[in-house]
Parts: sequence; C-alpha cells; structure tokens
Amino acid sequence: MILRLPSRFILGLGFALLAGCATHYDRIQPVRQDYFAGRLENARVALTEQTKKRRGEKDVLKLDLAMVELASGRPQQAERLLREVRDHFDDFEQKNVAESAASMVTDDRQIAYPGEDYEKVLIRAMLAISNLMGDGGDASAYALQVTEKQAQIAEKLADKDIDVQLRSEAYKQVALGPYIRAMIAEESPLTLDDAVRARVLVANFAPDFPAAKSDLQRAQHEVPIPPGHGVLYVFAMVGRGPVKEQVNAEATQASLLIADRIVSAVSPRGLPPTLAPVPIPKVITPSSPTDTIKVEVEGRPMGKTATLVDVSMMANLQQEARYPEILGRAVARRVLKKGAIYAVKEVTDADPNSLPSLALNVVGIAWEASEQADLRCWGLLPARIQVLRVTLPAGDHQVVLQPSSRSGADIGLAAPTRVEIQAGRNTYLLGNFPEDHLVGELLTNISAGEPVVVE
Repeated sequence: MILRLPSRFILGLGFALLAGCATHYDRIQPVRQDYFAGRLENARVALTEQTKKRRGEKDVLKLDLAMVELASGRPQQAERLLREVRDHFDDFEQKNVAESAASMVTDDRQIAYPGEDYEKVLIRAMLAISNLMGDGGDASAYALQVTEKQAQIAEKLADKDIDVQLRSEAYKQVALGPYIRAMIAEESPLTLDDAVRARVLVANFAPDFPAAKSDLQRAQHEVPIPPGHGVLYVFAMVGRGPVKEQVNAEATQASLLIADRIVSAVSPRGLPPTLAPVPIPKVITPSSPTDTIKVEVEGRPMGKTATLVDVSMMANLQQEARYPEILGRAVARRVLKKGAIYAVKEVTDADPNSLPSLALNVVGIAWEASEQADLRCWGLLPARIQVLRVTLPAGDHQVVLQPSSRSGADIGLAAPTRVEIQAGRNTYLLGNFPEDHLVGELLTNISAGEPVVVE
C-alpha cells in the first residue's frame, strides 16, 4: 500500500512534517510537576483541557486524571474514569487495520492507544482500590479481573518468540488481586475458605512479600479478626512510576526478523533493511527518596508498608520482553518509507541529479526525521503499591503515616489522620507519596470525624 502512494502525497506529507511537534512526554511534564507538588487543582484543569484537544491521548490523560481525583478524595470519580478507559482498551484489542497502515506512513502515534500490558492489569487494580475507598461493593470483582487479565495477556504471548524465563518474570501474576479478595473474605465467617485460597495465591504470586506466610498461617489456623477488634489496611502509593522517553536504537537480529515479516506482508517486492538508528520509546523510572511508609497508631510504631506490586519493575521487564517487537516495527516503518521514495523515483524516472530527484531525497529525509516514538503512557502511576495490615481494638484511633528512606530514616512530612475501627470489620486507609510527603489527602472508607490537618 505504502509503495503505491502518489508522489504528490509523499511530497506534501514530507514538507508538512518538517515542522515537527512536541511529544506527549513534553506536554505531560507540567502536569506531573503540579501533581507531585500537590497542586492538584492545577493538574486537574490542565488534564481536562488536554482531553478536549488531544483525541489520540484522551485515554492516558483520563488515567492520569483518575489518579488526581483519587488523591483529591474523590474515589467515585476516579472509578468512573478508570472504568471508561478499561472498556476502551478492551475494544482496542480488536486490531484496527486502517490505523495500523496509517502508522506505517507516519508513526505509532496514529494508532488508537491500546494501553501497555501492565497498564491494562493495573487499571483493574486501581479500580479495586478506588472502590474500596467507596462502598467496596465491586472491589472483589475488580480484584478478580486483575488475575484474569494477567492470565489472558500471558496466554496470548505464549506462542510469541520471547525468552521463556523473561516472559515468566515480566508477566507473572500480580498478588494485589488475591490479596484484596482475601482481606474482604476474612470479614465474614462464611467465606473463610475463600480467604485461605486467596492467601495461598498471594504466597505463590509474591513469595518475597514479608507478610505472605504469616497471613496464610493466620487464615488457616486462627480467627482472622479477634472479638472486639477490627483491621486497618494501609495502602500506600510510593514513588514516581514509569514513564516513556524517546531513544534512538539500532536494529538487532531479532528485530530485523520481525521487520522482514512486516515488510513482506505489505510490500510487493523485497526491500533491504535499514541499519540506521530508529526512534523507539524507552521505559524509565524517576528516582524518589521514599522507600516505605512507617505507620504509627496512638504514637506506637506498628510497622512499615511492604511492596505488593512493583509497578516500575513490571513495566521495565515487559518492555524488555517486547523489545524486539517494538524495534522491529520501527525498522519496518523506516524500510517502507524508503521504499515508497524509491518507488516514486522509479515511476517518475527522475535523473538522480535532477531537481525532482533531489526534492524527493529531501522529502525522504524530512519524512524520516519527523518520525517520533509513541510516548503515551499512564504517567501518574506510583513506582510501588505497598500495604500493611494492623489489628486494632474497635474505636477511633490517631494514625500517622511517615515516609521512610531506604536506610530506614524518617524523611519529609508526616501525615496524620483519625480512623474509625469497627468490630469485625476492615478499615482501609490510602495515601499517595510520590515524593517525601503526602500528595492530596489521606482517604479512608470509614470516616472518624474531621481529619487531622497537616501543617
């Protein structure tokens, strides 16, 4: 198809693209800065405006907006946005042939963004957490979707040419789903068997999670919630999560094989592959001073949150697993663009030194130079999702969340609040710590009166 493009179209396209444009990474940086600094209203306004202007980025902008809403204490709004994008991503999994062809003329930004694999799983995880902060009625169903979606993605990749060990690490099950199902099941004596089965899955999915064995031991042999007590689950969103930046990469043997398949499928003749560097997205994780969150109740230390989902590691491993495919697609696009220019030259039978031929060379260079990596992503995810379970007597309690560094030292500002613990019930507390301080407000599903204001 590309090799049959009319010469006027290629000339017009090449010169139109000479100007270039800002990337998604550039546009989202001011929003991220506002978010990390706690200027949530600024971030909300900017994201809302961009969703009106950037149709191709609308879904990832909604994901970021959902994080802003959640940090602002509006879990219902966050859940609505997350549900919309989840459904869109599911629809986009049905490959759009027209969009795919268009991306070979320009770049992958022309394809409706289908979401990265880790994003599709984490949407369901964040849906479960958002719902817990509301009525909690759908949290268990969302948590089950986490496991189901990861299994579905892994099954689709089973026949792809990906290193088996790398694939098993990059696409291993996320323990947050069964963890949420277990804690909900422990509230009722009628569902304790379900709690045990879910705790077994947590121990299998996340053997390094510090509380996995003790949680399973309690579920199997003890009363999960002692009489007159309730349980406080502290969820912490810690660190700055993964984003994408553009890098120029040289073709590898694996990527050339993939590129050859793509070119053979759309080109009527063989084309030599290009070894010139091509722009591709690279997942990066910004540093953060906060490692864990220390939890104090009535001035007594109760422990520190522990990582249940390492979002950054998940994103990086999945990109590593899909790297040949990402690079192969970029190489194929470059080859097809060169082929289109050669085809126009043959049709016009232009002298290599003639003005039209030189103009076509300029267009070809401009066409390639205008190409950009697709940097769309869920930019406000945390680096890690952590949790701590604390059993407390029924009643109101003063709780303080204190950011802690890797060395164990207290850093930044403590975040105090009051929570109500009900006998035989779970209370959920959510805090967002991308830096060394709370962003937004501490959110709980059971209010204990006026929250304590952080000075």
